[in-house]
Amino acid sequence: MTAAPRQVLIVEDEFLVAMLIGDMLADLDCTVAATAASLDDALETARSGAFDFALLDLRLKGTATYPVADVLRERGISFAFVTGFSAVAIDPAYADVPILQKPFRRTDLAAILARLSRSG
Repeated sequence: MTAAPRQVLIVEDEFLVAMLIGDMLADLDCTVAATAASLDDALETARSGAFDFALLDLRLKGTATYPVADVLRERGISFAFVTGFSAVAIDPAYADVPILQKPFRRTDLAAILARLSRSG
């Protein structure tokens, strides 16, 4: 019996980037559980959604997604930041969170998912 695909929340305000991530996730035996493009939607989904991991764009329309990260931490759900910014742009309170640097390849995403699997 094979394991069920891992369910992933994508928080990303660029539609095409979210689609690309979803395609890569499908190739990596994951299913997109939900996609959120605004902070309010991301917070609602983070609070009540059913998923194994989350990929958070660091900024949605210029607003940091740290409140979403805090909800995920409270729920014990592993997540990574996805960003075009350098690691120094991340608040030091989140220094332990994996970072997927844009632009990235499927192998980079696979490495982040493996890391999230070990921490979850």
